[in-house]
Amino acid sequence: MPHPSTRSNYTSLIERLNRFPQGAPPSELLYKILALMVNEHEAGLLGQLPVLPFTAAKASHIWGMREVEAARILEGFADRALLLDVLQHDEKLYVLPPPMRGFFEFSMMRSRSDIDQESLSELLFQYLNLEGAFIKELHTGETKLGRIFVGEGEIPTAHVTQVYDYERASEVVKNAWRIGISTCYCRHKMKQLNRACSADLEMCMTFDHAADSLIRHGHAREIDSVECLDLLQKAREQNLIQFGENVREGVSFICNCCSCCCESLIAARKLGEVSPIHSTNFFPQLQQQYCNGCGRCVDACPVEALHLISANEPLRQGKRKCVIDVKRCIGCGVCVRVCQCGALSLVPKPERVPTPVDTAHRIVLMAIERDKLQHLIWDNNARTSHRIISLLMGLILKLSPVKQSLVKKQLGSRYLDLMIKRRRERLKREIQWL
Repeated sequence: MPHPSTRSNYTSLIERLNRFPQGAPPSELLYKILALMVNEHEAGLLGQLPVLPFTAAKASHIWGMREVEAARILEGFADRALLLDVLQHDEKLYVLPPPMRGFFEFSMMRSRSDIDQESLSELLFQYLNLEGAFIKELHTGETKLGRIFVGEGEIPTAHVTQVYDYERASEVVKNAWRIGISTCYCRHKMKQLNRACSADLEMCMTFDHAADSLIRHGHAREIDSVECLDLLQKAREQNLIQFGENVREGVSFICNCCSCCCESLIAARKLGEVSPIHSTNFFPQLQQQYCNGCGRCVDACPVEALHLISANEPLRQGKRKCVIDVKRCIGCGVCVRVCQCGALSLVPKPERVPTPVDTAHRIVLMAIERDKLQHLIWDNNARTSHRIISLLMGLILKLSPVKQSLVKKQLGSRYLDLMIKRRRERLKREIQWL
């Protein structure tokens, strides 16, 4: 197992990763993980890259080399899924993805000979599942990276109209312009450790720009919506959980997760009520008179939100009944799917779980809650364009007053304070005309 000879470049890369809202807490394990993925020189180059998307020209300026050489290096990083590239009109933009739902996963989304995947799997398992700092990082802030998609087949007819399109994995598939399918990172990692379950491996779905980059560089196989919908159904038949990006528009990934291998579900069981993922807008309701205490729902629940207790019936002393911990429940509906006596059904929550509009909205919210917004506004090693600044300011001005107060506290910007004040004054004038 490699050990970095010096740590300065790896430290620079770790600091760069932690400028993004969802970071990677420094540790001895993280140094070893990065040393397996990139050499010291490459770590130094990656550590200098901007947080926001950038061009080869921007990278060449930062690295102090010719643009053609910078482009060659960037393409090499994209070939190894360390970067994603996006074709936008006649320009190619690059972005260093966050560690989670990013290049940690991409390193295991196909079998590779350029990485010692067995050693990497062991390190990732220890760092992501066992080390306390990373698990603590997962539950920081109200806005989470991922959310659960509702079990579409488990919604009663009476409540179908309360399921929005963005809550359905099938609608994400139907609206995607490009779809990629790859090896499940979690199960592949566990397979390297001889701990994998029997669920299918080729189940990791990416969409649109993320899929386009991974397909072009050989990390995903392109499929159409028909095949993808068939895979969704196959995953449901295996009682896998649909877990995807926590946005309403432009979902970039959907994982079909098992409770034994998925890091998010493992963390959800450990953290209990303080879940690292957003639940659906439904929860299971139990009709005790139909429950026979078989325990199928308990065995199927991925977050241990259901338990069996004594039914306290004197004439049937061995009878058990199910109880539900609603605060732990993620609303996936798997318990309803496996119940054979009709005792469980999904019902809407009294209050809907808020979902960010798109990726930009989610990133801004996560950055505010984690005190990292300054890294988006004043991106290190890059002169952020007026267009991007305007986009970020537009998102900030749409936030609630509470969130805006957090923004002002973090940035300490009189300019931002003035913009927010003008925004409120304009709203008052518009209301007066109603």
